[in-house]
Amino acid sequence: MKKRIPKPDPGELTPKGVLESFGRQMTYHVVRDEYTATPFDLFKALSLAVRDQIVERWFSTQDHYYKTDAKRVYYLSLEFLLGRALMTNVINLGATEVYREAMEDLGYDFDALREEECDAGLGNGGLGRLAACFLDSAATLDIPFYGYGIRYEYGIFQQRFENGYQIETPDNWLRFGNPWEIARPDVVFPVRFYGRASTKIVDGKTRFDWVDTEDTWAMAHDIPIVGFRNDTVNTLRLWAAKSSREFDLAHFNAGDYVRAVEHKNETENISKVLYPPDDQYAGKELRLKQQYFFVSATIQDLVRRFRKRRSQRPWRDFPDKIAVQLNDTHPAIAIPEMMRIMIDDESLEWDEAWDVTQRTFAYTNHTILAEALETWPMEFFGRLLPRHLQIIEEIDRRIRNGVSVRFGEGDARVKRMAVIDPEAKLVRMANLAIVGSHSVNGVAKLHSDILKSTIFRDFHEYFPGRFNNKTNGVTPRRWLMKANPGLSALITEAIGEEWCRDLDALHALEPFAGDTSFRERWQQVKFENKRNLSDWLEQKNLFCPPELLLDTQIKRIHEYKRQLLNALHVVHLFNRLRDGEDIVPRTILFGGKAAPAYMMAKLIIKLINDIGEMIHREPRATGRLQVVYVPNYDVTSAEMIFPASELSEQISTAGTEASGTGNMKAALNGSLIIGTLDGANIEIMEEIGAENMFVFGKTAEEIAALRGDGYDPRSCMENDLPLKRAIETIAATPLGKNGTYQPLLDSLLVHDRYFHCIDFPSYVAKQEEAATTWQDEQEWARRSILSVARMGKFSSDRTVREYADEIWNAGSVNPRS
Repeated sequence: MKKRIPKPDPGELTPKGVLESFGRQMTYHVVRDEYTATPFDLFKALSLAVRDQIVERWFSTQDHYYKTDAKRVYYLSLEFLLGRALMTNVINLGATEVYREAMEDLGYDFDALREEECDAGLGNGGLGRLAACFLDSAATLDIPFYGYGIRYEYGIFQQRFENGYQIETPDNWLRFGNPWEIARPDVVFPVRFYGRASTKIVDGKTRFDWVDTEDTWAMAHDIPIVGFRNDTVNTLRLWAAKSSREFDLAHFNAGDYVRAVEHKNETENISKVLYPPDDQYAGKELRLKQQYFFVSATIQDLVRRFRKRRSQRPWRDFPDKIAVQLNDTHPAIAIPEMMRIMIDDESLEWDEAWDVTQRTFAYTNHTILAEALETWPMEFFGRLLPRHLQIIEEIDRRIRNGVSVRFGEGDARVKRMAVIDPEAKLVRMANLAIVGSHSVNGVAKLHSDILKSTIFRDFHEYFPGRFNNKTNGVTPRRWLMKANPGLSALITEAIGEEWCRDLDALHALEPFAGDTSFRERWQQVKFENKRNLSDWLEQKNLFCPPELLLDTQIKRIHEYKRQLLNALHVVHLFNRLRDGEDIVPRTILFGGKAAPAYMMAKLIIKLINDIGEMIHREPRATGRLQVVYVPNYDVTSAEMIFPASELSEQISTAGTEASGTGNMKAALNGSLIIGTLDGANIEIMEEIGAENMFVFGKTAEEIAALRGDGYDPRSCMENDLPLKRAIETIAATPLGKNGTYQPLLDSLLVHDRYFHCIDFPSYVAKQEEAATTWQDEQEWARRSILSVARMGKFSSDRTVREYADEIWNAGSVNPRS
């Protein structure tokens, strides 16, 4: 009989206990001493000491979920933009001062050690950061929640600038290892590609086999996700691709050493890099492989877990114990994969399998732009996943039949709602996700309304009650408590620390907006954050004096986000200075990456950098105007910039941004927002008051009307002298004259699909109003305090609770009970 394995004591969560754990890790795992240890060795030992405390809670949490047979939520996402983990874990353990004191006792600077950590290269933008916020909130709310994704060996890319152009280099974030992950070589699943679908007769019924496949293996790596001071530790499981054949000895013996390892290299490319370029066939194939790879392994894993407790548990109980949330369309292949397993492997009939699938899956949409909805050519899809294409064809046949019965075969809705575009022969992944799920949600009220009234109107009418809204949120633990310790301390001193768990408690700050002394302290914290940012940027040879208004736009570079509109305003300010006018001194700070194949976005980056250089050479701009572009924008950069930001730009064309969580992070850190009535800006305005924002531009309804009325951007330019001069200034630069910027100028004056020209006058007017208001420090502080005080709605805790109550039907499971 096996005896219980004794569990070692991780040590008390005291400075003495931490020192003992740190010493043990340094000696027996890092294998260094005080004479040979590098700063990274010290960071690694400290992280492992923190992990000691986490693991005990991790065991306890997972054991409790199993014993209570809790319903579990599986969140499938191609991105998890975690950022650094050390400080987040220490904060959530409630042990910041304990670890700081322990390191100081040894003569080490705790803050310097945590700077040794790399940002995890597991995401790119808002999609991945939302997933990371959900992980934090679900653990804090005691919800049995599992993130599933890919363990990318390289992130999307490291960004640097050369002559103003974006240059991409590999993001080898795992080169020194990741102290937070636990490799699980025993948790591996086969993942199949290619081959063919064959039929056989079993008990008089036709069954399918997927044969002659090329196989790889998915191996699990687990990262603990710590809840805030509640001892709950959930799991992020990431899959790494492993070859089914490590080494081809026949090729090796024949002297063909390259081919001996060729299969291994090709297979393991699946988890090499986030978002391989899809402008060529190989890149497209790799993207689809990635999507199916992590989905297949995940579905196998959750089926295994479902069967683990009771091997004969009926399939009809599956949705009562498991909820699967698809974060955008990337994991939508999970729907036919689930059907394949139940029909082919478990011999369920179609109707029962489809009922289980629909009750299990829910889909979150993240884009309003029709051209951004993912599609795959049928022939391409069928070559890689032949059995799945058969299942999708049957799903398509059934939805078309259903629509035809209700509306008639000739109704245009039949074509629009088809999962397979009947003319272009494309598999529409969003349509697949909608018909295969019991819930479809947008991520801001405007976004959800647009989904129901425009691009998915047919589905909304066909599936009444299926569409709903879940406005995004951000975790206050990372985006205020960790990122902005000075402001967090001031808030806690004023109203207590309940806000860390319940962001609505920030409402208690409102009376302090009228307190002159408190406003001055508030401004002192902001100035100190600006000074910290200035020092941090100076290490990158960037200049950002804290005395100037800090105007920030930090997000993925895309035409609809309108960094180009911001650039036009910068040129307008430059022209005013050259005309001898005075302006309120400001720094305009940009940050964000452009997809490697997105040439217009990369050209916008080039233009912004060139504008910054042009301003730098103008003596009249010295101390009055400057542009700073922060290279390689990531979570750590955001944690420096948001606390320092005073004016945050959320200026996407109305009706294009799904939500936008950058505006939430900025407002939570006391920045005022200049923005359009787009995405979550509308709900933020409703909460904090229009008087505390600088709102400009056409509404989504007005933009829609302009699209249909023949909008003329050139006429707008001719009637707006500042806009005309800004465009002429760009065209008159050396690169403007040689045609480098011509695609951007054409995009403005020929079609302007994102309506820069018509929104420019109101944007300039609101920028002037913001600059004037900033000069009144007391008034600016009053608005800043009120903005923070009214941001309670935009906690990801609220968002996750709504998902749990209204979509997943998953309750809290307290491991301490």
